[in-house]
Amino acid sequence: MIKIVPAIDLIDGRCVRLTRGDYGQQKTYDGSPVDVARSYADAGVERIHLVDLDGAKAGAPCNLGTLEAIAGAVSCELEWGGGIGTTEALKSVFAAGATHAIAGSVAALKPELFEQWLDLYGARMILGADVRDGRIAVRGWLEEAPLTIDQLVERFLPRGLRECIVTDISRDGMLQGPSTGLYTRLQSAFPDVVFTVSGGVSSLEDLRALDALGLKKAIVGKALYENRITLKDILLWSQNA
Repeated sequence: MIKIVPAIDLIDGRCVRLTRGDYGQQKTYDGSPVDVARSYADAGVERIHLVDLDGAKAGAPCNLGTLEAIAGAVSCELEWGGGIGTTEALKSVFAAGATHAIAGSVAALKPELFEQWLDLYGARMILGADVRDGRIAVRGWLEEAPLTIDQLVERFLPRGLRECIVTDISRDGMLQGPSTGLYTRLQSAFPDVVFTVSGGVSSLEDLRALDALGLKKAIVGKALYENRITLKDILLWSQNA
C-alpha cells in the first residue's frame, strides 16, 4: 500500500499551512509541532515530512530547535527541507535529528554540490522538485529555475538518486486532489526512483486512487489539519499496510 507521510510546515516554531506556496496566505494551527509529530508517530507512520518555511525564505535552517525537540520525542524517520543551502547547513540538519534531508534549490541551482551530497550521504538525500506551470520553483517557491523535473532527475539518477518529492504548487493546500498524471508519468519514466506525491491530497479516496496506480508515497498536510483525513484513518491505513 502507498505510504502516508504526514507533513508539518513550520514558521516561527509553529504549525502552519500555505496556499499555493503563498506566504501571504498563511494559516496557523493550534498544537505544538512536537505534540503533532508525536500523534502521527503514535498512528504508526514510518516517516514525517518537516518543512522549515522560514529557512526556505532565509536560505538557512531557522527551526532546528524544533527539529531537535521532535527527534527527541519520536522514533520514526524525519525528512527535513528548507534552507539547506550549504554543506554546513546539511550537517546541522542531520545533527539536529533528521534522518533524511530534502534539497530543492541547491539541486536546481548548484547541481555539482547536490551530486557531492549524494556521494557522501546516498539514500539519506532526497531531491525536492517543486513545480509551478511546468517549471522548477526555488528559494521557498519565490523564484523559478529554467529546468524541468525530468532534466533534474536525469542529471542525478547516475549518482544514485533514489527518492524525489514532487510538489505541484498549484495544488498545494487546495484540497482539490493531486496531479495524478504527473506522478504516474514520472514513475513510469524513472522506475528506479520513488516519487512522493505532494500537493492536493484531500481524502482517503485520493490515497486509494494513488495506491491503485502503483505510487509509493504521498504527503498529507492540510487534509489532516482540516480533519478530512483523521489520525484514526492513518492508524488503520498503517495497520493494513
